[in-house]
Amino acid sequence: MQFLAYIILYPLLYLVSLLPFRVLYFLSDGLYILIYRIIGYRKGTVRKNLLLALPELDVAERLKIEKKFYRHFCDTLVEMIKTITVPVTEIQKRFVIENPEAIKEMEARGKGVAFLCAHYCSYEWMLVMNRQLTTHKGFGIYKTIRNKYFDRLVKKLRGRFDAQLIDTRRIIPAMRDHRRKGILGFYGFLSDQSPKLTSTIYWGKFFDMEVPVHVGAEILAKKLDLNILFVKSSKTGRGRYKARFIPFDGNPKDLPNYEISDMFMRMLEDDIRKAPEYYLWTHKRFKHRKNDPPAIN
Repeated sequence: MQFLAYIILYPLLYLVSLLPFRVLYFLSDGLYILIYRIIGYRKGTVRKNLLLALPELDVAERLKIEKKFYRHFCDTLVEMIKTITVPVTEIQKRFVIENPEAIKEMEARGKGVAFLCAHYCSYEWMLVMNRQLTTHKGFGIYKTIRNKYFDRLVKKLRGRFDAQLIDTRRIIPAMRDHRRKGILGFYGFLSDQSPKLTSTIYWGKFFDMEVPVHVGAEILAKKLDLNILFVKSSKTGRGRYKARFIPFDGNPKDLPNYEISDMFMRMLEDDIRKAPEYYLWTHKRFKHRKNDPPAIN
């Protein structure tokens, strides 16, 4: 069944990826009608998340953000498909790194780097940063896809950006192995994911709520003596993004536990408040929280 699903879907995705961007965004407009207006994909989750995060806005304001989010969501879907065939040089033009010198600075420090990012703007195209690396290798932390054929496809696509994927279950032994072999890496962590309650060790503030925080990147940075790099990204137009890297200048070991994770969450919240439509509201970031939700307006 896995192979059957692959041979049916992959040729279709490949053909779609050959379409020029202007046609893809016309397709995205159609997907918006299907996903948002007809199917209503996770609409209840999105509305609840927006209410919890932005209770100071009235219903009309949150509805406006909701519609903008689904349009952006559909754009990112077709952009992900486009990565199958689009030249990496084209992505480099569309995803601009404002301060590439920050990457060189991190490499010059002679240590591995924990790269903290989030499900915001175009987190898939952010892999283009790997083309800026000279002495380090790029690694992405991910969860293995159940369909082994699509899992291989995802690895192949990330490889076009010079990125090697490591399953979350193998990250610690892999990083220790890299350290023994003298391999210096940039390790990308999507650090806004909500951990399972059974594995939660820290609760932090996010939009004035206490929620479980993913602290794996910080813990590994302290244990394996890694430097820290934050990212702040924004959308400048349809299919156009920019990112600015924020180096952490100190030694992670010198800070109290979880301070780095709190710094990251504060930076992310600041980005979201400026343009909330670009955050991935379809996942339940506030599923577990200690304080009561606000009253519905």
